[in-house]
Amino acid sequence: MRQHFSSKWNVSVQARKQRKYMRTAPKHVRQRLMHTNLSQELRDKYDRRSFPVRAGDKVKVMRGTFKGRISKVTGLNLKSLSVYVEDVKRKKEDGKEIQIPIKPSNLQIISLEMGDKKRIKISDRKKPAKK
Repeated sequence: MRQHFSSKWNVSVQARKQRKYMRTAPKHVRQRLMHTNLSQELRDKYDRRSFPVRAGDKVKVMRGTFKGRISKVTGLNLKSLSVYVEDVKRKKEDGKEIQIPIKPSNLQIISLEMGDKKRIKISDRKKPAKK
């Protein structure tokens, strides 16, 4: 039986439904899942809590065995919802070095790559002030 993405689904506490939502999500929803929180200086500057990760951003690893490493993002994988960071590598048995995928929730953006017009437009938008 094929499982389809449901836009009607909102929130569930059941982990299996959360996993199904992420596994069956279309690309435009997956792009929203690739947001990462910003450092305190960037939060103050852009008036936002999170930003979409892009190649070229400088990030800090917050969780896992590579915790504390600061490096550039080399690539993204929307299918597996993972980010590849420059200095997060391990050696295989045959001696090759491979990059380890990291979930975007385990990263923090330290500096943004602002070479894209869309990104500049996103950063210029401000959220309305809460009353």
